[in-house]
Amino acid sequence: MATIMLDLLTQWSPDLLRYIYRNELAGTELIVVSNREPYSHERTDGEIRLVAPASGMVSALEPIVRTCSGTWIAHGGGSADRETADSQGRLRVPVDHPAYTLRRVWLSEKEIKGYYSGFSNEGLWPLCHIAFTRPVFRAADWDCYEAVNRKFAEAVFEEVKTDRPLILVQDYHFALLPRMIRERLPEAVIITFWHIPWPNAEIFGVCPWAKQILDGLLGSSILGFHIQLHCNNFIDAADRFLEARIDKEESSVILGGSATVVRPYPISIEWPESEADPGEIRRARERVVKDLGLPREVSLAVGAERLDYTKGILQRFQGLEAFFIRHPEWIGRLSFIEIAAPSRAHLRSYRQLRRECLELVDDINRRFGRDGYKPILLLVEQQDHARLQDLYRAADLFVVSSLHDGMNLVAKEFVAARDDEDGVLVLSQFAGASRELTEALIVNPFDADAMADAFLAGLTMPLPERRDRMRTMRATVKDNNVYRWAGTMLLDAARLMRRAAPAPETGVI
Repeated sequence: MATIMLDLLTQWSPDLLRYIYRNELAGTELIVVSNREPYSHERTDGEIRLVAPASGMVSALEPIVRTCSGTWIAHGGGSADRETADSQGRLRVPVDHPAYTLRRVWLSEKEIKGYYSGFSNEGLWPLCHIAFTRPVFRAADWDCYEAVNRKFAEAVFEEVKTDRPLILVQDYHFALLPRMIRERLPEAVIITFWHIPWPNAEIFGVCPWAKQILDGLLGSSILGFHIQLHCNNFIDAADRFLEARIDKEESSVILGGSATVVRPYPISIEWPESEADPGEIRRARERVVKDLGLPREVSLAVGAERLDYTKGILQRFQGLEAFFIRHPEWIGRLSFIEIAAPSRAHLRSYRQLRRECLELVDDINRRFGRDGYKPILLLVEQQDHARLQDLYRAADLFVVSSLHDGMNLVAKEFVAARDDEDGVLVLSQFAGASRELTEALIVNPFDADAMADAFLAGLTMPLPERRDRMRTMRATVKDNNVYRWAGTMLLDAARLMRRAAPAPETGVI
């Protein structure tokens, strides 16, 4: 089946991923490498519990790994992970219907602190998100990062069975891994996907090990980002800091005679299998207002994300403050529900953000609240899937005010949940999702007055316009789902393999 037909005539699904693998990559060994594992084992109250974390990446890649009985290499961080794996850290998963091998890599507390908390999340995370939080780079953290990347490379070498496997490397935790693999497996097809933004070359140059990171990533056959801007930024950085040649026509970087293709692959979500009936949408709102003690007639604005300084939580509260100052008639008529899941609380910058959020919410509630009414309900807690679905469906406004985001899947989850084709999405121009969801109200989160204008526009938007916008966004998210993200990478990998395959012998001299 031609690629263009796949694009135009089929719905991207796990079945289509399996079809692509069987027909385009038949017999190819597949290995996935990620920091997060698709299954973990946790010990609670003396019992071992299997946990399958919610992850778009896992949803997209698992059907392929199952199909080819591949191997998934990840950090074994569960409290009972060692008890449930063999002496090499291997187990077959899923437990009920084993289909592929999960290889867990064990890390010491020192390694986790240096590689994950330190270099990855105090260094690369703020550097790449340009969120005005100063990145911290320590030589000891870099040493740990390099050592852990080497440890994962050794795990790959232990698991690989062929000279020409397809290896999918996930995210900023493994910038050095592609080069390490390439040195031992020169014929491997390595696809690295960078799930966070890539900053411009000047900002990236702040990193003391910028050249090593670029060189490591250029061990990849294909390097993927969410949007073209991040591809362009990476290519500019390679051009500036390395003795590399840039092929703009092919969007590739040639270093040491080997080419790395740099492509955008916008990640998405798994589209729900079934739609909710109108009664369920109504009941979702009723549950939310009842559980939170809100008046039935109140308008609801909702935000839901990790408590992270890149998400612009303070900025959306400042926008709400400006909204109430400019439109006091809405005081008492609008409640903002913010779900902020605790995240990386061991890092100082995250603890500081939590304090600032609580202080600002207290100030806004004191100034604009009244007996029985709080403008903002800030819930610093994890929410399960059902609760989030209720909040998505109850929202009149859903606010995503990221200061910088590779994509932002929460915006797409909100759209997918709105089976009633209602609700308004207020979306930061600095989230990758704004390139696709153009029918949202696109805002600059640093401009509180512009945020206030977007809140008013969303709250007063006529129903026909709300539905027109939502229908278009839903069609976009449904078509460009997470299986398309994975499938397009597989198709590109198949093209590379065909190009590199030796020509058949014809017997003609």
